[in-house]
Amino acid sequence: MSDRAAAIREVMDEVGTSERAARVVWAHLSEPADGTTASLLALHGALGALQRLVDGELGTRSAALERLAALDLAGVRRGHEHHRIRTLIPGDAEWPLGVDDLAAPPPCLFVQGDLDLAELHGSIAIVGARASTAYGTQVARGIAAGVAERAVPVVSGAAFGIDAAAHEGALSVDGVTVAVLACGLDRPYPAAHAGLIRRIAGTGAVISEVPLGHAPYRQRFLSRNRLIAAMTVGTVVVEAGPRSGSLNTAKEARDLERHVAMVPGPVTSMMSAGCHDWIRTQGASLVTDAADVLDLMGRLGLHMQDARRGEERPEDVVQGPDRDLWSAVPVRTGATLAELVRAGGRSVPETLAGLGRLASAGLVVRHEDRWRKVPQRKVQVPKVPQRKVSEGACPERAGGP
Repeated sequence: MSDRAAAIREVMDEVGTSERAARVVWAHLSEPADGTTASLLALHGALGALQRLVDGELGTRSAALERLAALDLAGVRRGHEHHRIRTLIPGDAEWPLGVDDLAAPPPCLFVQGDLDLAELHGSIAIVGARASTAYGTQVARGIAAGVAERAVPVVSGAAFGIDAAAHEGALSVDGVTVAVLACGLDRPYPAAHAGLIRRIAGTGAVISEVPLGHAPYRQRFLSRNRLIAAMTVGTVVVEAGPRSGSLNTAKEARDLERHVAMVPGPVTSMMSAGCHDWIRTQGASLVTDAADVLDLMGRLGLHMQDARRGEERPEDVVQGPDRDLWSAVPVRTGATLAELVRAGGRSVPETLAGLGRLASAGLVVRHEDRWRKVPQRKVQVPKVPQRKVSEGACPERAGGP
């Protein structure tokens, strides 16, 4: 038996009959978003596909066999214990169900942190430019804090700029936030965010489909984005240039039939040009704050927001012909009844009745023979009844896992 064959046999002995161990092995043998591997696992299961690889039934896959021979599965387990990492596979109670919607779901997920990922149901992704502006950073923090305050988890990628602001916003209100990395969990990236990633793991979770020791590079970042899109009900992009990687997350979300929302920025800012283009051409929803996001992506009956209203004015309660009469009444000099009859084109009794209604509402006052408006600062603006959430509304929005 050759040295390679002996090494492969040792790995297979370590795997035994464990589907979980076999999926960990496949995570080491294939790259993220590998459609061929995903198809093999779906068809044969991880154990069956691994045995077929070893038996040569999958054709010439020398690279995979070389990786298999070099794999120290016992060392991988020790690394997981050292870094307090657990492995999730499809079928586990806390496996994020939305991940199964992917064309090529990962063999397994590596998780650091005690958060039960079943709590990610209904979570919202907030992503954006790495080179964010002060405006973008402030908006991202505010949206994340507002969402997390309503017990909705915030998911992002722990990158510089908007991602970091989103995590910080959720942490600032003791909310739940989750980071999805494009590298092994033993080498947090970016290195400058090692402290932030530890804080996230301390109260939430840090997730990767990439095994320990593996470095991040462009394709792994793009694959990471599909996970962020899949495990959330929708994606909010706060700032994005025309070629921003965060637009890739939005595209993945759209393809998975999740909500996609964009925050508008100054029309002169290239950092918001990608968001503006998506709003104009891709049908993305425009959102400005956490209330907008929750109204779009939250649960009906729990997160539904009242319609935005402009400033309430005293004359808002004036109805029908009385509005014309109200407009004709001066503020300072006042007007006689005869002058108001001529201005309104109504009879004396009709004009008197209208003035009576306006006086009852506290909007006009009579002084001797003249009528004038009451200054607005002295008028008690009536409260407009709040819109109610209908009873029996569907408890959740459509379009998410």
